[in-house]
Parts: sequence; C-alpha cells; structure tokens
Amino acid sequence: MIERFSPPATLPVMHIDTITSPELDWQHEALCAQTGADFFFPEPGSSVREAKRICGMCPIRAACLEYALDNDERFGVWGGLSEKERLDLRRVSR
Repeated sequence: MIERFSPPATLPVMHIDTITSPELDWQHEALCAQTGADFFFPEPGSSVREAKRICGMCPIRAACLEYALDNDERFGVWGGLSEKERLDLRRVSR
C-alpha cells in the first residue's frame, strides 16, 4: 500500500520488508489477505456472514483469533468472530 502513494522505485524492498513484524508472518497465509478488507470490516449494521464463511475455511484462523484477542482488536472480523463475539469471549474468560 505504501508503494501506491510513492513514486515507482523510490522505496527499496528492504524498507518495505521492515514494515511488517515477523510475528505477523501468518497474515500472508490468511484467506482474508487474498479477498480484501471489505468483507472483514463492513459498515456498521452490515452482515459479517461472508467474512465468517471465509474464516471458516482459513488454515490460520486460530492464530488470527489469538492475535485479535492479544491485541484487543475492536473492529472487524478476526479468526471468525465479530467484535461482539470477541468481547463476549473476553468476558467469559475473565
């Protein structure tokens, strides 16, 4: 995304690689990375059914959910759970 707003070839590849943390390497395998954010960050009141369907097929769903819970992600569908479902899960596990 950074390259889109920069003139071509102005950002060296090494710089782009340092932007992503090694702890987030799992995100490259995520099905959501191949489909786009619209499903996973819908407008308020919109359905998350399609995002949950995609998450259900994703091989790294557990890592995604763990990341969202560890980092208190408040928006979007992560690991197959909506914001409300993650909040409910946090309340139960306290």
